[in-house]
Amino acid sequence: MKFSIERTVLLKAVAQAQSVVERRNTIPILANVLIEAEGDEVHFRATDLDIEVVDRAPAKVERAGATTVSAVTLNEIVRKLPDGALVTLTEDGASGRLTIEAGRSNFSLATLPKEDFPVMASSEYAANFSAPAPVLRRLFDKSKFAISTEETRYYLNGVYMHIADSDGGKVLRCVATDGHRLARIDADLPAGAADMAGVIVPRKTVSELRKLLDDDDMKIAVSVSETKIRFATPEITLTSKVIDGTFPDYTRVIPQGNTRKMEVDASEFAKAVDRVATVSSERSRAVKLSIDQDRLILSVNAPDSGAAEEELAVAYSDEPLEIGFNAKYLLEIASQVDRENAVFMFNSSGDPTLMREGNDTSAVYVVMPMRV
Repeated sequence: MKFSIERTVLLKAVAQAQSVVERRNTIPILANVLIEAEGDEVHFRATDLDIEVVDRAPAKVERAGATTVSAVTLNEIVRKLPDGALVTLTEDGASGRLTIEAGRSNFSLATLPKEDFPVMASSEYAANFSAPAPVLRRLFDKSKFAISTEETRYYLNGVYMHIADSDGGKVLRCVATDGHRLARIDADLPAGAADMAGVIVPRKTVSELRKLLDDDDMKIAVSVSETKIRFATPEITLTSKVIDGTFPDYTRVIPQGNTRKMEVDASEFAKAVDRVATVSSERSRAVKLSIDQDRLILSVNAPDSGAAEEELAVAYSDEPLEIGFNAKYLLEIASQVDRENAVFMFNSSGDPTLMREGNDTSAVYVVMPMRV
């Protein structure tokens, strides 16, 4: 195998592949990237047995062939090569080495046989549709902060993507929760998605997928089966197993009867929470909200470290209310708001609170209060 490729193109492909590779693994071949050169393009394939990413890059192929080499080492080498360099990769089957040449630099890396590389079995996908990158980006970006990190509740370790009913008809919905907070984000139903089974997309897949969604003009082809999900652009295909579990009935958690409404400037609110939380004890980070006529007082009282208080102007005309929250949860929810105003709907100091952006009901957040 021998091919030449532009350094920038190679770096993008190798970086995408090596991020999937697990740093600590007991199977040596899983630390490698499978390089396949044929025609006028090269495929870089990496897997951790749960996720597989294939990156296609244009190259000048002199001799077709395939081999596997350490993904992390290759990425480090390419990253340190000068910008604009033309990189030539040559595999010598007899010595089992891959030579990388660029200008005056020359590297030789050990390879492992391509036959040992596990390729994820292709699945029959029941639903196939395409969605614009900004739509998928919004669905996953706004929900992923609420993914649980508790391994025992493995069915919460991802984003539940499914078809749901809303006031305006059927929607494509992403939900994540860890029991303390919940995010529910809706988007218009893409053509062809109506038959999609609900799947739980794992946390690692969500973060890998994010790299495919930066181009606003890109259409992402999505294929879903009961056990796998695949996201594809013309250059990259990301295939992942889905979490084998049942996502709980989240609709029971979303409060319907919250009538006390507070409207506040989202960025001012986030900054104020951040400031007062500076003195809170790290363990609970509790912030108390005292709300009265058009006035909100945020306060923290940590006996061992100090106290803080800040007042904000808000729109509120119901009975006075005092309620406490974990500062981290409040900050994460407030930072999701793209519009100017965040609307909080309260019931009592012991009930879950609902938050949305202005009058937009396509993004809804729920946060549990805590005693202060």
